[in-house]
Amino acid sequence: MINDQDQILDELQTIRDYIRWCMSRFNEHRVFFGHGTDNPWDEAVQLVLGALHLPWDMDNSVLDARLTLSEKQRVLEFAEKRIFERVPLPYLTNEAWYCDLPFFVDERVLIPRSPIGELIQQQFAPWLREGPVHRILDLCTGSGCIGIACAYAFEEAEVDLVDISLDALAVAEINIERHQLQDRVIPRYSDLLDGLAGEKYDLIVSNPPYVDLDDLSSMPQEYHHEPELALGSGDDGLDITRRILREASDYLADDGLLVVEVGNSEVHLMSKFPQLPLVWIELEHGGNGVFAITAEELKQHRELI
Repeated sequence: MINDQDQILDELQTIRDYIRWCMSRFNEHRVFFGHGTDNPWDEAVQLVLGALHLPWDMDNSVLDARLTLSEKQRVLEFAEKRIFERVPLPYLTNEAWYCDLPFFVDERVLIPRSPIGELIQQQFAPWLREGPVHRILDLCTGSGCIGIACAYAFEEAEVDLVDISLDALAVAEINIERHQLQDRVIPRYSDLLDGLAGEKYDLIVSNPPYVDLDDLSSMPQEYHHEPELALGSGDDGLDITRRILREASDYLADDGLLVVEVGNSEVHLMSKFPQLPLVWIELEHGGNGVFAITAEELKQHRELI
């Protein structure tokens, strides 16, 4: 709890003052960064501007503007939740950016951060075959960020956003409407692929739950505000990924591609299925544990899974 709130309200006047103060408090209380920023300055800037409903790319001259009492109190309210309750910043501002696109988020969904975004912006080249892409599936969609970003990258494609969480699908619908993609992007309830009988996709992309028990128990407190359903997946983090690998070829076009993120559980997957021809993608902008495999390869090696 911020004990000297009255003194702070009296002494700090400008946006710049509050950004500096937040940065100092983040350092003092060893706040963890990993949900959109990686340092206290950027986190402080985003928190203060978010609390004041100001755009992140505003003119720097506005930093010297003085705040009203209610604005100061709102910044301190955000700071208190961020520092002492360890609420991730995107849950306070209800906004996260992914593939240079804004998305609504709250505690019903994971905060977008998948390194698959780098592949979306490259249209999955060179792993996805050349030619038109008609249908894409974002499996375990959460906020819908991956599928919606795919809809921007492949302007003629229809995209299904699938999740077992009705809460997550409600958030995905908000984002579909926000980006005015209702004609091409459809939210669908399904337990993985069970509810998609007869469907075929050129590309299936998935950021499923993949955190193993050891990592789940040792994660910083911020991550425990995210839905556990979207994080953990058994002792080795691979319960859901195994199902996807077993079933995906039945839902892919003959020349289709499966792309999945498994993060640190990459080690478990490689040791469990050493003969499965997964292509582990090197990511220029950081991140790990993203693999690609074609529909043909999945069919040929089905007995290994």
